[in-house]
Amino acid sequence: MGITRRQLFGWMAAAGAGALAPGVAKAAAGKHFSGYPESFGVLHDITHCIGCRKCEAACNEVNDLPDPDTPFDDLKVLQDKRPLSATAYTVVNRYQFESASEPVYVKTQCNHCLEPACASACFVKALRKDETGAVVYDASLCVGCRYCMIACPFQVPAYEYDKAFTPRVMKCTLCYSRIREGKLPGCVAACPKEALTFGRRDDLIKEAQRRINRNPGQYVDHIYGRFEMGGTSWLYLSPRSFSSLGMREDLGVKAAPEYTSGALAVVPMAVTAGVVLLTGIYAIARRREQIAEDERQAAVAQTRARAEEEMKQKLTEQKKAADKEREAIVNREVEKALKEAEQERAADKPAADDDSGKET
Repeated sequence: MGITRRQLFGWMAAAGAGALAPGVAKAAAGKHFSGYPESFGVLHDITHCIGCRKCEAACNEVNDLPDPDTPFDDLKVLQDKRPLSATAYTVVNRYQFESASEPVYVKTQCNHCLEPACASACFVKALRKDETGAVVYDASLCVGCRYCMIACPFQVPAYEYDKAFTPRVMKCTLCYSRIREGKLPGCVAACPKEALTFGRRDDLIKEAQRRINRNPGQYVDHIYGRFEMGGTSWLYLSPRSFSSLGMREDLGVKAAPEYTSGALAVVPMAVTAGVVLLTGIYAIARRREQIAEDERQAAVAQTRARAEEEMKQKLTEQKKAADKEREAIVNREVEKALKEAEQERAADKPAADDDSGKET
């Protein structure tokens, strides 16, 4: 089986990261972690999916994601293959085959590996496998190295490139907070055709095998995710080959971190030092950018406050000048009126004197 460049870089990242933080990647210590025995998962029976996108809408609502450009009830988006993104934790894609009149619909999201390559590659433990079965993410620990994106064999984690100072790695959470509350994951609860079944992973595997045995001509005789990359919490049943539905069948059965077991002994110190250096440079640069942005915002706020104060002072001065001008105008008008009244009295006085003389 060939190894792709993506796998190679992913395993190198996991190896380098493991050297920085011994014990974070369990496989790096030569130990195999096969997941929590009682963990949960989801079985996606592709034969039941009708491509209604209700799972997408539910995921969007549960995770408080921004509304998509195209409404969820508009199924024209199924004409194009859509990848996962920072604002779409799950997508449904349609596959049309010449030999079939009806298309096949496949829901894609994080597969929540039993031993996640992303968690193994994360040297700050921002990603970890939760006992519910979910691979969860802590943004407060993330340094933005994006090794998880390189390591993931399913190309799931997405990055908020549009957020310069507070970017996060975004992906499906398996609704682990809802699971802890005794609720179904949002997508499972919303599925109208029961294409998604939630339960203990071991029970889901048994149910999947029963469906295959009862309907041998309906399904491919394989449960995708049972063994791929050491196993995943998200399982699939399909009527067609998984590769024809955009799913990788070249992953093997070993968990990605197993490939790094024992490899750390031969990893050159320069690689480890390089990882430390690059991570440190990135962290320092990010911190400097944050400080610069804070200083810029503070300067803008100070300038705005000063401008507002100056404007207020000018307005006060203009009001005083206007009041003074108004008072002067009023005084002039009053003075003018008094003068005119005085002049009128003076003009009337001689006439009054003449009239008094005639009477005498």
